[in-house]
Amino acid sequence: MNLNSMQEIVSLARREGKKFWEVVLETDMENREVSRYESMEKMAQTWHAMLEASQVYTGERRSASGLVGGQGKLMYDYAAAGKCIGGEFMGQVIGEALAMGESNACMRRIVAAPTAGACGVMPAVLIPLYWRENIPEEKMVEAMYVASGIGAVIAYRACISGAAGGCQAEIGSASAMAAGALVYLKGGNKDVMCHAVAMALKNLLGLACDPVAGLVEVPCVKRNVIGAVNAIAAADMALAGIESRIPVDEVIDAMGEVGRRLPVELRETALGGLAATPTGRAVKKRLHGNRGKKKRTLTIKDARWKLEKPAEEASEAPVEGETVPAT
Repeated sequence: MNLNSMQEIVSLARREGKKFWEVVLETDMENREVSRYESMEKMAQTWHAMLEASQVYTGERRSASGLVGGQGKLMYDYAAAGKCIGGEFMGQVIGEALAMGESNACMRRIVAAPTAGACGVMPAVLIPLYWRENIPEEKMVEAMYVASGIGAVIAYRACISGAAGGCQAEIGSASAMAAGALVYLKGGNKDVMCHAVAMALKNLLGLACDPVAGLVEVPCVKRNVIGAVNAIAAADMALAGIESRIPVDEVIDAMGEVGRRLPVELRETALGGLAATPTGRAVKKRLHGNRGKKKRTLTIKDARWKLEKPAEEASEAPVEGETVPAT
């Protein structure tokens, strides 16, 4: 089957007496024409890559821009000292989200789940729980299938790209995937899982994608934290019996519609939001500078790119109203 509806997956699973993750597994087997063993081995490799990315983090690396690096270690140390307001577990969750986001910015190996910019959300909730509750590897792999199935539905019905739908499509999708995986690991049924996914995604609806200087660093790394914490809150609410009044598929559809309505400045272009603040612009100038090159600007009026000459070349600039075609 095609993974294009949460309700359809749940209905099929009930009709055939299967678990949610099994439907996703069998779909992968069919689509990639692989055996059950091959599919599960691939997912196990993905889980182990996520674990390894966490275990090799030291906090010593810094991104090329110098904007991020070391924050995860600071959080780990803070939590280990017993100072974390949310307790040691929440401190580990926050630290893991920061560490993985930093690893991506520092060009380390990570698992895009569903994207590199949102790579910290799932490991932040899964790894601390895995260690704390000594969950079997097989169960973790099953939870990965749950998360991937949720991500596939979101990608089909809406989007998982910041350029297409803003940060809600990246961090929001990752948070929904993580919430569903958490519910599965804690023994929640399929309906509870759907409520958790819906609430996680609803909570981040409309989140802008506004990377400072166009880098997946600020505010991206720290937004992985809110995605992880939100996933835990949504899972706990659903497990407590709290339901989403809007069905999960409709929430996903709404996210897609909101993403299409977001202005281009808030969809990964670094033209709006935090990227357009005085500090954001100063960071961009420090990192990229003028470089003596002509700047490209998008004119909303005719949606065509024009070339503007730097200020020092103003004397050579075209007369007012003249357009120089981009090359």
